[in-house]
Amino acid sequence: MEKLPFFLILLSLAMAAANEADEWLSNRRQAKKKTTRLHFYHHEITSGKNPTAVQVAQAASTNKSPTLFGLVNIMDDPLTEGPELTTKLVGRGQGLYASAGLDELSLLMAWTVVFNNGEYSGSSLTILGRNPTSHPRREMSIVGGTGVFRLARGVLTFRTYFFNSSAGVAVLEVDAVVIHF
Repeated sequence: MEKLPFFLILLSLAMAAANEADEWLSNRRQAKKKTTRLHFYHHEITSGKNPTAVQVAQAASTNKSPTLFGLVNIMDDPLTEGPELTTKLVGRGQGLYASAGLDELSLLMAWTVVFNNGEYSGSSLTILGRNPTSHPRREMSIVGGTGVFRLARGVLTFRTYFFNSSAGVAVLEVDAVVIHF
């Protein structure tokens, strides 16, 4: 019986969210399509006292694979305006990535860019795709978003700005073209 009040609360919240989405959708009919260009830096730290990405699973054969096939990491990486970690924080890159290539180090990535500062604060973009890490420029799909980026689609490109495997630090320069309403 204790679960019934909790269920009713969840049902009420879902109905309120549905009403808000319906209202937004009816207002969107008059909205014009917008294109937003974004530029920021993604910092990943895999070692030290405060790593921002950690390994959560691996296959039995991962350590024998030259591409670490089967390795799965979770990340909550800072996103900044400039290449130094000390520049203004614009948000977080949260999600997971898995080593998915047998012959080439390539990652399958599913992550969300969560904006927590500036004009996009409270909004997010959802990114999905393949990241062939040895390529100088990589491209991934923007498959959705929230807040000002509802119904977003687009492309995110990035390049490795800095990488030091022994220190467990990578900095990626990110450019995005986002189409939204």
